[in-house]
Amino acid sequence: MSNLPGAYSPYTCKISAEAKKAFEQATKELVGVHYSPVAVSTQIVAGVNYKFFCNTQAATILPLYGAAIVSIYAPLKGDAHITHIQTL
Repeated sequence: MSNLPGAYSPYTCKISAEAKKAFEQATKELVGVHYSPVAVSTQIVAGVNYKFFCNTQAATILPLYGAAIVSIYAPLKGDAHITHIQTL
């Protein structure tokens, strides 16, 4: 299946090494909630936009579980960073 120019790809559970690296780089300093990526969708721009579907676990005495979409931008040069987190 081909993607439309500028569109996000369909979500896939096969998360590439490049996508994993961007996720780890962007989330390494987050505290309070642990995000575990389950699937990813990509958009090629001047760099790559990622949307990770994640399971979440809040760092509380009785852990709270949920889900979120974590949006990350990985520029051609420089570090990947979070652009948005949408809880589901």
